[in-house]
Amino acid sequence: MELINSIFELLFGTDPELRQIIAVTLRMSLFSTLFSSLIGIPAGVLLGANDFRGKPFLTRLVNTLLGLPPVVAGLLVLLLLSRSGPLGSFRLLYTVEAMVIAQVLLITPFISAMTANLVGVNAKVINETLVGVGIHGPKRLKYFLLDFRVPFISIILAGFGRSIAEVGAVQMVGGNVQFKTRVMTTAIMMQTNMGRFDFAIALGVTLLLISFLVNSIVNRIQKAVSDD
Repeated sequence: MELINSIFELLFGTDPELRQIIAVTLRMSLFSTLFSSLIGIPAGVLLGANDFRGKPFLTRLVNTLLGLPPVVAGLLVLLLLSRSGPLGSFRLLYTVEAMVIAQVLLITPFISAMTANLVGVNAKVINETLVGVGIHGPKRLKYFLLDFRVPFISIILAGFGRSIAEVGAVQMVGGNVQFKTRVMTTAIMMQTNMGRFDFAIALGVTLLLISFLVNSIVNRIQKAVSDD
């Protein structure tokens, strides 16, 4: 009961910090998932639906990037965006934009690999059918995107789950700045290190509730698309 009271106090009390943290978390996760999906799904379709000379190498590369440690992704983005880095003039370090870039670097290979595996199972049969009815080039990509649109929703949702739960990379490039780049995971880590376990648990439960809510909304969308 005390935990529930703590959550309600954090969400609806006079202190706006948690509401700000939730807003930053959702902003970062939604944009990183969006950009990763826009890149990863078409790339995964092209990789899974086609046979070409460099496919084995690209497949191994994508699978290797699946294991990219978040802190390494954060380090790469940190070096790019630091003042002495090639993109330092944009002054993006310790901003939500920097966190989104790091997340895209982590999530895109995940979405690409899942998409390629999904499409690759039936790619040969589908390609033979498309060639038989005279569909070639970009139209073939469009067909795959439409035909697999329902399972793609699950892949996007999985990408969102990875984004909202990530801590290492966003801590490095975001800096956990209060009211600016502090997200749920970095806030939980900070509160735990400070010994405020009740506050950290309340944050964790709130994060789970947000994930459950987003899952419920996406499942409704997925069901509506399937019914159509």
